[in-house]
Amino acid sequence: MTASPDTTGAASLWRHRDFRRYLTGQTASVAGSSVTSMALPVLAVLELDATAGQVALLAFLGQLPPALLALHAGALADRHSKRQQMITGDLLSAAALATVPLAAALGVLTLTQLMVVAAVQGAAGVLHDAAAISLLPQLIEKSLIQRSNSRIGSLFAIAATGGSNLGAALTALLGPARALLGDVASFLLSAWCTARIQTREASPARVAKLRLRKEIIEGLRYVHADHRLSVLTWVNATTSLALALLNTLWALYLLRVLGMSATVFGVVLGVGALGAAVGAFSAPALARAYGPGPMMLGALTLTPLTQLPLLLASSASAGRSPSVWPCSCSWSAPEPQALPSGPSGRSSLSTACRPGCRP
Repeated sequence: MTASPDTTGAASLWRHRDFRRYLTGQTASVAGSSVTSMALPVLAVLELDATAGQVALLAFLGQLPPALLALHAGALADRHSKRQQMITGDLLSAAALATVPLAAALGVLTLTQLMVVAAVQGAAGVLHDAAAISLLPQLIEKSLIQRSNSRIGSLFAIAATGGSNLGAALTALLGPARALLGDVASFLLSAWCTARIQTREASPARVAKLRLRKEIIEGLRYVHADHRLSVLTWVNATTSLALALLNTLWALYLLRVLGMSATVFGVVLGVGALGAAVGAFSAPALARAYGPGPMMLGALTLTPLTQLPLLLASSASAGRSPSVWPCSCSWSAPEPQALPSGPSGRSSLSTACRPGCRP
């Protein structure tokens, strides 16, 4: 009796030792980043009394390096070892983030330091992510890319939920500054898992004599010429901009306007991240039924509607505790929008790019 393709594919995917190492490292990193996403706003708003403008600047500095360095990071991933680039990014992030609890323990932590750390982490993160996305197709067969991205999206959603709740627990027990040590540990675990990947990387194309600028221009022309890549690029760019604006206001609104405690804030993030799990687990079935394009369009359309529960949130200034469930439903807005489309988006990029071109 012959096994079905789905069964065979799933089995071969999970038997792949290097894929498991890759997935473990990436999942740990996502969980750790969720700890930081919960603890850092608490630290800035409640501990350092950041204003709205300072919170916006903190978020802007975290998003600026990816906007400026994404093309360079992709070109570097094409030229050099992807694993080494991932490890370098993880270690840089761990080192930068570790300075925050150290400075807090010495009583010298400032918003300026948080902004510098956010910028360094943003630069290190784009180095890591550019290499991680392009390494995956070298670890597994092309026929397993859609399935692997679905597994990645599902585990990332679970990790984000667990990380947010872990961040709330660590913040309650240790304080927001020392809670960031959880993310430091996740970066170190990610670097260790990446270092243990044994699959030999494909030799980079012989483009060493080309200047980096010319290589970037060549990549831009390639993306512009391919309709699928061009559309996905613009969708990712505009969505990232919208989510950056939303996330900047979220922490300030929940912590200061609604008067949420740090623990409740972490619970809101954790419950809201369940939307990502639902989206990720439903992505394969939706992609098979309707196709990746309509599925991503539907997710993007639903996102603004999920912000409506914010209107139901009660203000603590009225003598009542802020309502957790409306806020959680609204926080899940970017999650189902991003993660159902995420696996299919990554798969489309991986299959559309020619060999030797970073997806």
